[in-house]
Amino acid sequence: MQQILDLTINFVKNTLADAEAGHDWFHIERVYKTAKHINSTEQADELIVALAALLHDIADSKFNGGDEEIGPQKAGDFLASIGLEPKIIEEVKLIIKNLSFKASFGEISYFSKELDVVQDADRLDAIGAIGIARAFTYGGFKNRVLYNPEIKPNLQMNKEQYKNTTSPTINHFYEKLLLLKDLMKTETGKAMAEQRHQFMVTYLEQFYSEWEGKK
Repeated sequence: MQQILDLTINFVKNTLADAEAGHDWFHIERVYKTAKHINSTEQADELIVALAALLHDIADSKFNGGDEEIGPQKAGDFLASIGLEPKIIEEVKLIIKNLSFKASFGEISYFSKELDVVQDADRLDAIGAIGIARAFTYGGFKNRVLYNPEIKPNLQMNKEQYKNTTSPTINHFYEKLLLLKDLMKTETGKAMAEQRHQFMVTYLEQFYSEWEGKK
């Protein structure tokens, strides 16, 4: 198993060497570590959890013209190249395909404990102190404004609107980040999300106070 993981880690590091900072190897490493921590309680299939965590952003659709098939396919091709059995490959591909927040806009037809573990780990990296840093990093990458009081968050977006939004970064807190706490599936994920969620609430209070020149 360790040899499989070492090969996968090297593949991911090389593939994401020039990735945007919020979706780079360090993001993958954090999700991988968090997934292992959650799985120490959940006891899902260890290899599938590890591989899905490591490969979940190997070709994120937002950096590939919105193509949601390229990530699972690229992960599957790699796993096949190192001799993984088809059943494991298919499970990993299904997790990657159903992992993202935008996937929740459609009809979910795949459920597994392994998906719950990796999805919680990925969502935890989108909230709290690191989640805030990642949000503004990606906003800068897309040249978005920090905040515009005249542009209100859109809480009724469909999948295509969400994928194509250009709204200020602060709006993203309301359109996604503050919603994630209540979407956690595992008990460990729920407990970790509580503290990270509160940190974001406190941050926003400080942000608005500074924006108004009150602090």
